[in-house]
Amino acid sequence: MTPEEIEKAVEAGMPQAVEDLKRLVAIPSVAFPGHPEVPVHEAAALTEELLRAAGLPHVERVPVEGSFPAVYGEAPAPPGAPTVLLYAHYDVQPAGDLALWRTAPFEPTQIDGALYGRGAADDKSGLITHVAALRAFQGRFPVGVKVIIEGQEEYAGERLEAFVEANPELVRADAIVVADSGNPRVGDPALTTSLRGMAAFTIEVRSLGESLHSGSFGGAAPDALAALMRMLTALHDDNGDLRVPGLNRGTFSGEGPSEEEFRATAGVLDGVSLVGSGSLADRLWASYAITVTGLDVPSVSGAINAVQAVARARVTIRIPPSGDTKTALDDVTGFLKQVAPWGVHVSFDDFTTGTGFRAEAGGPATAAIGRAMERAFGRAPREVGQGGSIPLVATLARRFPEAEILLYGAEDNDAAIHAPNERVVLDELRRVITAEALFLAEYGQPSA
Repeated sequence: MTPEEIEKAVEAGMPQAVEDLKRLVAIPSVAFPGHPEVPVHEAAALTEELLRAAGLPHVERVPVEGSFPAVYGEAPAPPGAPTVLLYAHYDVQPAGDLALWRTAPFEPTQIDGALYGRGAADDKSGLITHVAALRAFQGRFPVGVKVIIEGQEEYAGERLEAFVEANPELVRADAIVVADSGNPRVGDPALTTSLRGMAAFTIEVRSLGESLHSGSFGGAAPDALAALMRMLTALHDDNGDLRVPGLNRGTFSGEGPSEEEFRATAGVLDGVSLVGSGSLADRLWASYAITVTGLDVPSVSGAINAVQAVARARVTIRIPPSGDTKTALDDVTGFLKQVAPWGVHVSFDDFTTGTGFRAEAGGPATAAIGRAMERAFGRAPREVGQGGSIPLVATLARRFPEAEILLYGAEDNDAAIHAPNERVVLDELRRVITAEALFLAEYGQPSA
């Protein structure tokens, strides 16, 4: 197919792509403990149906130990052509506070050229990107195709990592496309070349056998909550830079957002300063960050006059690709023990880890996707990093060092992923689908 024929095929298929995306978004496929499992399996079944309809001759749901099934599909490579692995995930984050949504999260709603709903961007748009790009070829694919769509990335993606380690030949490919990323802004194409890893843990502080009346004991009895607050605030200096030894600031060679862009995207209030030092690209994509993501303490509405005996917090560390996850965990937990006041008892549990990723120098697949994105968007893509992590990417990079890994997608910084009012801009989705189809066609040519 010529580039013009591909563009026409994608354009003609967009109404069906949007309807398919709406069907997916309508399924509350939240794969977190405590949420219904039936919708997750419904999303897996629909994913299987869509991949079959895209022309793949072999599609199946494959079991993943301790997790929901992945959906796998493949088509053999034409003689001499490379093979491409396409990845996305069909599970989504919980909706969160429904009062903050302007539309119902699982009732896909189209407004002013965008589709709103949980998962519309992250990552059901990635799934539809693969489906629609493949559909443009009507079963006559220019490359070998393998597709794996994960069912529990948002909660426990490391379980698919174990599956890949046990079944490497199933996903072996010359190029790997991860459609779980996006552009800084709509219409501003980008390839993600750096992902921070992550580690998370729960810290518990105990100071008393049981909580005590603050009038009778306050002023002398050690308060576990006060101790924990002192420990957590010690992680950063007054400027917001980390005080933990060993967690040094890194540098990112590509272009990051301006402060004005970042403040607008993040919704930073007037008069509130940003934190940390160095460029925003350095801070967001190449340096460590520590965030307290939860506290187990009495709520304000349920507060009583008591000195607390125990307090707990959930702490997340974002780790640059050059960093080591275990070392960072040891550095942070060791520092928290060191700064613990009054001899309080400190313990840690519920550890979670994920490794970062940095793309190697580009090869033929990188060159092909660059040209494809330039045609689809009207400008060449730039390299960006992502502060979040995608658990599977580092495993694929380690297991298949010869494969080129390409990260892109229809998300953008205003897509509100993991937040209320998530949305994908449908024209952006069209451009990404077009770019992927153009890439598959060019990469399948001997000169690519």
